[in-house]
Amino acid sequence: MKMRREEFSIYQEERLLKILDQLKTHAQLSNADVCELLDISRDTARRDIIKLVEEGAAIRTHGGIALPFFKEEIKAYKDRAASASTQKLRIAQTANAYIAKGEVCFMDVSTTVRELCAQVREKITVYTHSLDNAEVLAGKTDIDLHLLGGKFNHDNRFFYDETQALQLNEIYFDKVFLGAAAIMEDGIYFANREDALVKKLVAGRAGKVFVLADTQKFNLTASFRGMEFSDIDMLITDESPPEQLQPVMRENGIEIIQTAGEE
Repeated sequence: MKMRREEFSIYQEERLLKILDQLKTHAQLSNADVCELLDISRDTARRDIIKLVEEGAAIRTHGGIALPFFKEEIKAYKDRAASASTQKLRIAQTANAYIAKGEVCFMDVSTTVRELCAQVREKITVYTHSLDNAEVLAGKTDIDLHLLGGKFNHDNRFFYDETQALQLNEIYFDKVFLGAAAIMEDGIYFANREDALVKKLVAGRAGKVFVLADTQKFNLTASFRGMEFSDIDMLITDESPPEQLQPVMRENGIEIIQTAGEE
């Protein structure tokens, strides 16, 4: 019997909590330790480790993870993870209301956009370079799915090569749904240069560009700018952006949709 997506998330959450309990005792675990502890494959262990590092509950070490002793007291992981999941779901549900039957859309590499892929019910065409998005959309027979190829980035789970850029240059998207690693004073930033180039390209070939990002992204930094604020039509987020960014967003005509408090 195929496991439902909600059940998969619960099982992953249980694994992450077991890893954190073990870290409290040992402070550091190797990849092999995680595999043995949970009786899981190396690929599953790697995804769990990446999730813990992304959430700030652990830091990467050579061949494993460790507790982030250098940081101040960290909010309880379980509470934060549950809160973040709710925020992303609400953002995704809000974005889904803007998708219309027959449209050609680009879906970005992003946990929030992956939630959007799970929400889509309309018969549309989707292009993506995200393996996770493709896995979610593969079971939706009404979706005309195109997975862009290239070299696979194992850490961020996307594909990229130069021929991908040539392919994208031949497509006009009705709507583009993008995530963000960080929202800084001069635009939207990403952790990977090749990934940032993809965002810049598709944003310039779309009728409307949506950025889906929770407010945590306003407190982070990343290395590579993919878009300026002038490239964005709508920001869907859970709370109001910081005051210092609101004037530049207004000047660039960005419509800001807040989901906080929605039922």
